[in-house]
Amino acid sequence: MVIEQILVGHMAVFCYLIGDEESGEAVLVDPASDFDRIMTFIEKYNFTIKKIINTHGHFDHIGGNRYFIKKTGAELLIHERDYFFLNKSVSRFLEFIRGGRAVKFDVRFIDDGDQIPVGKHTIKVIHTPGHSPGSICLYVEGNLFTGDTLFTEGTGRTDFKGGCQDTIMDSIRNRILSLPDETIIWPGHHYGRFPVSTVKEQKRYYL
Repeated sequence: MVIEQILVGHMAVFCYLIGDEESGEAVLVDPASDFDRIMTFIEKYNFTIKKIINTHGHFDHIGGNRYFIKKTGAELLIHERDYFFLNKSVSRFLEFIRGGRAVKFDVRFIDDGDQIPVGKHTIKVIHTPGHSPGSICLYVEGNLFTGDTLFTEGTGRTDFKGGCQDTIMDSIRNRILSLPDETIIWPGHHYGRFPVSTVKEQKRYYL
């Protein structure tokens, strides 16, 4: 399995490319900006992007949705409770200037426990609300992509619409830190000293 952590944009967003070299299939997680940079990683492996997954619907994580759907024909996946963010005026404007408004696409809703195949690998969806109502994490073979729920040194903000501090802490303690200690944490932003962490390391802060 290939995992590429791609730092993009002025908000230090991590976009992820998760792929299966044998089948050539891959998914993009949170393609925020710097589309040419992301494309260099896709082309490096000659991957076919089958799905684009948004860990949540905030504008700084969805800016490349239209561009990469137009470029690859991929299906867009997001939790239903964050779908309304995709239609907010700011998000739609950013998508227009980055990807063009001529692109029409369908959205498939995903929820807790859903499984997303990537070649011979399977990504499991874990619903982790708190930063936003529909925030999700993605678990695959000892790797957890946490979006803005959990960073390497801190949590996502909860003062946005639909955010809740008690809910995000419940998600972290009961949905994330219940995973095996050796699970690698891949965050949605480079906001700490380190780009990755582990469940064991995070338990020092939250348990």
